[in-house]
Amino acid sequence: MIESMTAESRPELEAFIRRRIAETGGISFAEYMGHCLYHPDQGYYIAPRERIGKGGDFFTSTSVHSAFGRLICRQLEQMWQLLGKGDFTIAEQGAGEGHLCLDILDAAAEEHPEFYRSLSYCLAEISPDNRQRQKNLLGAHLDRVRWSTLAELDGMEGCFLTNELVDAFPVHLVEMKDGQLQEVFVIDQDGSFGEELRALSTVKIQEHLEGLGVTLVEGARAEVNLEAPRWMTEVSSVLRRGFVITVDYGYPAAELYAPWRSSGTLMCYYRHTSGEDPYQMVGCQDITAHIDFTTLEQVGKKQGLEPLFFGEQYRFLMGLGFVEVLMEMEARTTDENQARALRLTLKNLIMPDGGMGETFKVLVQGKGVGPVQLLCQRSIRDIPLPMAGMF
Repeated sequence: MIESMTAESRPELEAFIRRRIAETGGISFAEYMGHCLYHPDQGYYIAPRERIGKGGDFFTSTSVHSAFGRLICRQLEQMWQLLGKGDFTIAEQGAGEGHLCLDILDAAAEEHPEFYRSLSYCLAEISPDNRQRQKNLLGAHLDRVRWSTLAELDGMEGCFLTNELVDAFPVHLVEMKDGQLQEVFVIDQDGSFGEELRALSTVKIQEHLEGLGVTLVEGARAEVNLEAPRWMTEVSSVLRRGFVITVDYGYPAAELYAPWRSSGTLMCYYRHTSGEDPYQMVGCQDITAHIDFTTLEQVGKKQGLEPLFFGEQYRFLMGLGFVEVLMEMEARTTDENQARALRLTLKNLIMPDGGMGETFKVLVQGKGVGPVQLLCQRSIRDIPLPMAGMF
């Protein structure tokens, strides 16, 4: 559980949510989560706060090592070649402080100068705090970077990239009780936030699950992310030709809604400690849920996005040359202790068995690109791996 739960609070946000509950008699969990994360002044992702890294609440692959962005840059450079080496837009949504953007641009400038001169890096960012952090971090590349809305990306050719974005979309919480699918509503319960099961707030919840062929078992609770298909449709509409790379933690629908996962996947993060109570530290802790990759694939296909790759992060990175990059970095290190530390750090990116390498999945989709063979699609058995002593 999260320790020191009363260490932080946003009383203005709590008061706002209580007013919404009083006005309506209760709000859906999706609305509650939306206010906690995206309230225009007090939301977790909007208000000034250190969220990522040692001094924040959680780590991402970009905060582990710059090699993550360097490897993705290899894939982006190949995509640029596949599209004819013309002007190429990289659009990243939910870029946090901009570390992935920096690592990609650094790698492009150093290793692929022709690609670097052809690219424009667009950041779709709603947080003024993050925009300022990004501008401070990306000073060396500001001639390549611009900020825009999704709508302003209409007609783009290139790659739409996200890393841990969809898991932070507000979700509806549902529970199967007495053979009926019901929804969790947030109410005011003696001065605290509490829950109440009610009829579904929208038929889209039932339609979503039926479209996936999902029926929850009695007593099971699950999340339904209705924002994800809307977002996938919007991304597809602005991309005229190119690719979409989605990196996140999640599962195909059959696994996400499996009978044995009866408690759902909702989690909260504060100061690198995980918890399951979203009703404390309102606006001061991250709230996430594992994503349904099946929905992204299905919606994408309807919009002309063909799935090209789906797999664990370690397979994606190995296909892009993880071992080669590690060996190059080691070769530049003369101190054995530093080399060992480098190996252990990079190991975090590909560790299976519940580590980042397995928990995170990568979906790559293409629009108007025809049949292509991407670097990330390479089978591990086809890549020379001098594994002895690597770790």
